[in-house]
Amino acid sequence: MVKRPTVISTFAGCGGSSLGYKLAGFKELLAVEWDDNAVETFKLNFPGVPVYHGDIAKLTGKECMKLAGIKKGELDVLDGSPPCQGFSTAGKRKWDDPRNSLFKEYARLLNELQPKVFVMENVTGMVKGCMKQAYLTIIKTLRECGYRAKGKVLNAMYFNVPQSRQRVIIIGVRNDLKIGPSHPKPQGRPGNGNALVPELGNKRFLTWRKRGRKDTLRKIGSVPTAISRKGIFLEGRELYRDPKGIKLFFSYPDTFEFTGTNCQQIMRMGNSVPPNLMKAIAEHIKSNILFPGIKIERVK
Repeated sequence: MVKRPTVISTFAGCGGSSLGYKLAGFKELLAVEWDDNAVETFKLNFPGVPVYHGDIAKLTGKECMKLAGIKKGELDVLDGSPPCQGFSTAGKRKWDDPRNSLFKEYARLLNELQPKVFVMENVTGMVKGCMKQAYLTIIKTLRECGYRAKGKVLNAMYFNVPQSRQRVIIIGVRNDLKIGPSHPKPQGRPGNGNALVPELGNKRFLTWRKRGRKDTLRKIGSVPTAISRKGIFLEGRELYRDPKGIKLFFSYPDTFEFTGTNCQQIMRMGNSVPPNLMKAIAEHIKSNILFPGIKIERVK
C-alpha cells in the first residue's frame, strides 16, 4: 500500500476539480486562485487546503513548493484550467487575447515544479478553426517542459454528469517515467448521471446543438448545457433557477456549499470542471500512470 497521490490545483475556482481529485483519493497540497468569491467558496468546502489567493503571475515555483511542502519533482499532479474565454467559440477567438497568456504562467510553474503528471483543461474552441494553431503551440510548449503530452475531447455526459459538456483535456507525463499519456474511457451511456437529479428520473432529454447560425435540439438522453446567469432553460421552459438545483447538473453533492449572490454561484459552477468528470480523470491517472497495479490508500 502506498501513500495518497498529491495534487496542486491552479486556477482552482470554487473547487470543482479539487472535489474530483478528493473523491479519487488524492491529497491536495495547494490551491491557486485570485477571484475573491471563488476563494471564499473554496475555503468553505476545503478548510484544510492551503490557498494562494492572488495573481498566479506573481507566484514563483520556489514559493509554490514552499507553501505545498514539497521539493522539485516530488508532486504527483499539477492541475490547471487557465481562463478559456479567448478560445471560446462564443467569443471573438483571438490568440492574442490577454486571458490566453495565462496558460504561459501555468507552463512556467510546470517547468519549475516538474510534477510527474499534469492535467490541463480547456474549451473545445481551442482545437477548432483558427485556434487549432494556437492549440498546437500550447502542446509544443508543454512538451518542451519535459513531458509527453496528449489532448483529447471528453464529454462529461459519459462520466456520470447529467449534461452534455465537452472539454479538451490535455494530459502530460514526465519523460523520465517512460509512460505515455492516456485518457479515461466512457463510463456509461449519456444520461446515466440523471440519477443525480431526482426530478428528472430516467427520462430522455434534449440538449442544445449549434448548427450554423441556428440553435437546434436533438435527443441524446442528457439534460441541456444552456446555462445563463438566471438559470437553466429548455425550450423556453425554466428547469432550474435556484443554484441548489443547478449544482446537481454539474454533479456537485448537496453538501457542497456556494457563497455570494445567485448570479455568482451559477457563474462559479459554469466556469468549473464537473467533479465527476475530474474524478474519472484522476482515477485513471492514479491507476494507469502513477501507480499501475498498486492498491492505493483510501480516504475515510
